[in-house]
Amino acid sequence: MHDLRKKIFESGKTVSRKARSRQQSAQPSPASSRAASRAASRHASEEEDSSDNEYNESLASSIINSEDGEELGSTPPAEILHNRIVDLLDQKRDGGQDREEKLTAYTELIRHHPSTEEIDAQMNELIPMLLKTIRGRRTSHGVLWALRALMITILTTGDESIHDRVFPTLKSVSQDTNYDDDDELIKVAAIKAMAISTMCGGGSATEAEELLEFLLEIIESDGHILEAGDNGPVVAAALNMWGFVASGLDDLEEQSTQALEAFTEQLESSDVDVQVAAGSNIALLMEAAREYEEESGETWNLRFDQDGLLRRLNALTRESSKAISKRDRRQLHSSFNSIVTSLEHGKGPGYSTARRFASNPHTGGNRADFNDDYREYGYRQKFRIQNITITIDSWSLSARLEMLKSVLGGGLANHYLNNSVVRDLLSGAKTEYLSSPPKDRISPSKSALRSGHGKKAAKSGSD
Repeated sequence: MHDLRKKIFESGKTVSRKARSRQQSAQPSPASSRAASRAASRHASEEEDSSDNEYNESLASSIINSEDGEELGSTPPAEILHNRIVDLLDQKRDGGQDREEKLTAYTELIRHHPSTEEIDAQMNELIPMLLKTIRGRRTSHGVLWALRALMITILTTGDESIHDRVFPTLKSVSQDTNYDDDDELIKVAAIKAMAISTMCGGGSATEAEELLEFLLEIIESDGHILEAGDNGPVVAAALNMWGFVASGLDDLEEQSTQALEAFTEQLESSDVDVQVAAGSNIALLMEAAREYEEESGETWNLRFDQDGLLRRLNALTRESSKAISKRDRRQLHSSFNSIVTSLEHGKGPGYSTARRFASNPHTGGNRADFNDDYREYGYRQKFRIQNITITIDSWSLSARLEMLKSVLGGGLANHYLNNSVVRDLLSGAKTEYLSSPPKDRISPSKSALRSGHGKKAAKSGSD
């Protein structure tokens, strides 16, 4: 089996080169595979007031529960998708504008109405056509929409043969400089597509590690190796995709010190998205080190100034520069409150240490009857899909969720309900039903959703 996504789903994490060599020289240990629930997030902590939490949760809910997408009327989505694919593959007398419109229509349809069967039937023609459009550069908008179409196609099908076919082109596009005004957007899309191809399209554990190294080069050079020097969106994309890819690897110790230095340096960026992504990756690394120590009894050889790092992270929770907009300051404060709480208390993102009575005194009795029985609020970062509440309690899980939201947007709900690739990526989350699940909508995945169990995905490099 060469599918990285399936490998993660079955065993928890992919195995790094260092971990593989360790396994060859020692007896296998049941602790060699960790549970699939680390995550990256930018959410609020206990130092925010309730209105902040309500704002963040309602914002996430509006994104995920959006009913955007075209009105399909009485025509089945699968039939419309089939027609769209046929139309897309017919390139006779197509102009640049025609190509863009067809790509946009196809992408938006599968974003909101995934249908694996229709895409699988045309995959041998569809992927070459998308690559031809990307390489052909007839219009920069056409390249951008072809990249978006490719990302969502991979997320919809999870076809394990895709990675080897598309990755060289994606890396070349990320390094190209011939797209004028759309250069930044194309580089960001290419970076995301490389990560999705590696993790969901059949990449190996070794290839995932190599991609982490490439992304780290982008981060360390402030984008200069892609001819995008000091470009905030490009560096932020590299940081976010580093977190997403790292969320599926078994052992990050080998490159942890170098990565931590790069992320710490990016805390000084003037771009808030870069700062937040760097902080989230710091929390993800610390979470990985903590989990490894708990399961193996060994500690990572992670060299850094812990007190200095905490001082800098705490300073960002109080950043008051007038050069930063009120909205960005709010994001910065809430994100770094969450990160600091995570590092100080060994928790995941959005954990609130604020305490409340374990029982409600308003339902009877008085305060003395409860013997000061307090309970922390705990994880408050949740989102809903129909009647399912999903709790984000680890930085790795949050890294995957943030990737999915950035690519699928308002189509995430339909993909979660109808797409096994997306469910696999989020299957480590704790899920709760608000009522009995509708049998006709999500019965194929009821057991997985109820248990909240699941693993991440990766193709073994030794296969």
